[in-house]
This record gives sequence, structure tokens and C-alpha cells, in this order.
Amino acid sequence: MNQRCRPASVALALPLLLSGCSLLPTTRKLPIPKEPLVELTVAPDELVARVDQRWAALNSMTATVEIQASEIKSKEGIAKGSPTLHGYILMRKPEMLRVLGYYLGLKAFDMAGDGKNFTAYMRLPSGRKAVKGSYTLKKKSANPIENLRPGFFLDALVVRGLDKDDMYSVVADSETIEDAARKHLYDVPEYILSISRPRAGSHQLTPVRVITFHRDDLLPYQQDIYDSDGNLETQVFYSSYLDFGSSKYPSIVKIKRPMEEIEVVLTIDKVVENQPLNDDQFVLNITDGTKIQSLE
Repeated sequence: MNQRCRPASVALALPLLLSGCSLLPTTRKLPIPKEPLVELTVAPDELVARVDQRWAALNSMTATVEIQASEIKSKEGIAKGSPTLHGYILMRKPEMLRVLGYYLGLKAFDMAGDGKNFTAYMRLPSGRKAVKGSYTLKKKSANPIENLRPGFFLDALVVRGLDKDDMYSVVADSETIEDAARKHLYDVPEYILSISRPRAGSHQLTPVRVITFHRDDLLPYQQDIYDSDGNLETQVFYSSYLDFGSSKYPSIVKIKRPMEEIEVVLTIDKVVENQPLNDDQFVLNITDGTKIQSLE
């Protein structure tokens, strides 16, 4: 090497050496994700058929649950959790829903809807409160809590089948999941089913739902639900599937509502499907003189 070039070479290499960088390639070991024991393969139309068949076979459901709701203020870094309620959830097609929650043996929450209207009762530290309104939100309120309607519970509890006008696509993907307790990484192959709907008078497609299935059992583990404007409205995470009678059902259902900054965790203790449920089981009567607020 030309002697006059050496000082320049040293000057260029010095910052790299001081910063701990090497001029030579290095090799380090990375954790290797464990491969799945089972990886099922189905065609897209078969995956959709499974969703449709499961939805068609379900007429009603009664679940015994623990309900824990939290208010998540992400920008402030604050999470406020409410006491865990012991409760029951009843649903009957097409849109009948009842959610009851008890705390220390007293009714703390009760909501009933028939697909057109709903009534909800809450026992709060400040006193009792009751509201009623349309099952479907017609006008958004400045109070995010007032924008919650019964439908999001029903959409989260079960994965609906596709409507006749829905369009879909399926992609195969893979996710790496960490098991901190066992200090392992797991490679989880997935199918991602994206459902959209044509916007009237336009070539544009509006997202409706995105459902993620694990390929070891082809069960749904996440469902993202969008509003009519294409905004992410609800995220649902299903985990720890158990056998409840004739079918598998997640024992933990986590529901996130990003726009209201609300999170609801349902711990499922028992599920009974397709038992007879009467209309009066979906009627909530406010009899203690509590004033009922009307919502739009």
C-alpha cells in the first residue's frame, strides 16, 4: 500500500473501531422458532364454507362468563379497570342478545336487545343509570361510551357467516409467537380471510372483516371488524379453546374497541348451544324508578 494512503485509511477505520463495528463479517446465533406439529391445508372456498357451516349450525347460545372491562387511555399511558363481574350471555338468532353481570351478588349490569332496540341498566358508584336506544348507532355521540351498542358483543361472541354480496380473499401467512414461560419461539402458520363489500355506485371495496385462522386446527384466533366508513371498529382475540359439549369454543375472548378506548375480557366457564330461549329472556324491565336516558 502507498505509505501516504495509510493515515487516511486509519482515519476512516477509527470511527468504526471506536463504535464497536467490525470491518470483518460476524456471525451470531439467533433463536430458531419451533415448527408446528400439524399444518392443515384447505382451499379458500373450503375455509369460507367452514365459517358458513359453523354459523348456520348455531341458533342460540348461553354462556357463563367472567366479565372484566377496562378503559385504555393509550396516549396518556393509563388503564382503568372495573371490578370483575360474574355473568351470563344469551344470544338467539338473528339478533337477540342479553348480557347480565353481578358483583357481590348484586346486579351490576344488564343489557337486552332484540335487533331493533336495546335497554341497558348499570349500577355505578354514583348511582343507578339506565339507557335505551336503537340497536344500530345512527348518530355518534361525543361520549364514546354512548356509542357502544349490543351488536359488538354479538359480533365478538361468534364469527358470522358471509353475506351473499360479500367478496373475499385468502392469503397464507406465518407469525412468530414467543412463549415467555418456556423461553421458546413458535412458528404459527395462518390463513387470513379478508371480507369486503362493494360500495354502492363505485368500484371501491369497503372492508368488512378480517379473520385470522391458525392452521393447526383451522379455528379463528382474531377477528377485525370495520364500520361502514372502513374504520377499524372492533378487534377480537380468541384463545385457549376448550371442548364445551359438541363443539370447541375459546375460553378467553378479548374485545378491543379502539375508537372508544374500551377493552372487555370474557373468561368463558360454560357454553351451551342451541337450547330453547324464550322472547321474555331478552326483555329488560326497569322497575326501581331509575330514570331512563334515551340515546339516538
